Amino acid sequence: MIVIPIDVNGTKLSFVLDSGVSTPILFNLANQDSLELRNVSEITINGLGEGEPISALSSQGNFFKLGNIRNFSQKLYVVMDAGINFSPSLGVPIHGIIGYDLFRDFIVDINYASNTIKFYNPETGGPNLGNRYETLKVDVLNRKAYVDAHVSLKEEGDIPVKMLLDTGSSDAIWLFEDERIKLPKEYYEDYLGKGLAGDIYGKRTKVEGIKIGDFILAEAKAAFPDMLTFNTIKDLGNRNGSLGGEILKRFNIVFDYPNGEISLRKNSKFKQPFHYNVSGIDLQHAGVRYVSERIANFNGVVQKSDRSYGNVQILLEGATRLSLVPEIVVYGIRAGSPAHSAGLKEGDIILAVNGKRIHRYKIQEIMEMLNEKEGKRVKVLVERSNNSLLFSFVLKDLFK
Repeated sequence: MIVIPIDVNGTKLSFVLDSGVSTPILFNLANQDSLELRNVSEITINGLGEGEPISALSSQGNFFKLGNIRNFSQKLYVVMDAGINFSPSLGVPIHGIIGYDLFRDFIVDINYASNTIKFYNPETGGPNLGNRYETLKVDVLNRKAYVDAHVSLKEEGDIPVKMLLDTGSSDAIWLFEDERIKLPKEYYEDYLGKGLAGDIYGKRTKVEGIKIGDFILAEAKAAFPDMLTFNTIKDLGNRNGSLGGEILKRFNIVFDYPNGEISLRKNSKFKQPFHYNVSGIDLQHAGVRYVSERIANFNGVVQKSDRSYGNVQILLEGATRLSLVPEIVVYGIRAGSPAHSAGLKEGDIILAVNGKRIHRYKIQEIMEMLNEKEGKRVKVLVERSNNSLLFSFVLKDLFK
């Protein structure tokens, strides 16, 4: 997922760049000292998830600043429900999502390989594209962009599909089952993520391949979301699914909504294996905790961490350092998974994975430790009811 810094009426906030959202939405504002909202009225908005439509505020005429980009009359929605908060699962503060307004007004060049994004004025032209880029037509309908692709399924063969381009999804491929697109025989039930209207569940599987232009990704990760997830969306039209971040990150992409095009070039991530939650554990931040460490060869100087976690430190006599770090807990656990069978439970506080104290790592890095490869034995040290417990399990192929 792509997180960008935006000033809203003078307050610095972090937004997920989400090509699947039409109007900027703010949430998780409880820790903000102040945020001015202009021309406010009450509304109801729809979002993905199994819940009902969400009560929100609509605000007109706001000032947005992103780098040298200025918008003096930005419309936005504000969700006041404190339960809607993507920060714990991502491990960084997230205050909102923004999409169409930026893609509409600029040619957007996203370089997933170098973690950079550039905005070009359509009137003066976009970046110079070499012959390694392939340009495809996209349909921009109801403030969202769709691209034609082909999905290969073992039983049904090659199927043309229309897919939503969704930079706000960290998943790979979502498909909607119909008379042409059938769920493969090998699958498992899984938690797919969180939407504005609640948790999203479905069936996790893989497809033989997906073809986007002339690019082919074999054995691609896919999911069939429960259609209850879309109960607040009135019309999906002829959309067959979506392409999320785990597909899009494999390309450097130039989004050109003004000309109805995208240009793709595969990058160094193109051949990376697709990641599955083999262990069955979902993690999130849940407050903070102190950890104590002895400082070897202490010379009286403590280096300040430049990370966004673990950077509050207290030095005690005797070269002991107390660090205030995020508390990582088991948010969900898949029934029948290796971690579930080993005895791990929701609410367990993760202390270490394979002997590594996890407060030194980002939440995405911890997930990689837990799901390294098939046949790997994983040892997880947790705290439960003030007791330390060690669990061990072996990662298994989910499709055997």
